[in-house]
Amino acid sequence: MRSLARALVLNGKIETTVAKAKELRPFVEKLITLSKKDSVASRRLVESRMGNDKEVSQKLHTEIAPKYKDRQGGYTRIVKLGKRADASQDKAIIELI
Repeated sequence: MRSLARALVLNGKIETTVAKAKELRPFVEKLITLSKKDSVASRRLVESRMGNDKEVSQKLHTEIAPKYKDRQGGYTRIVKLGKRADASQDKAIIELI
């Protein structure tokens, strides 16, 4: 989960399966909500949930969270792409709005 969240925060958009995207959404949205406070406590909570990844914490607090200051939730979007060619799993793109 952390690696998908890290990729989403750093890149803004990732392609994965629908099931993984649906599981990732609440995790990332809670991180963004925490980052909106921009306090020492929120930075430490974000870092602990991301496995002490300071790069992700820094980007969340300085670039991503200020964009969503006035927004109450719904920071991500899941777009379904259809079936994979090699398997029966559905593909999706999850992105920050």
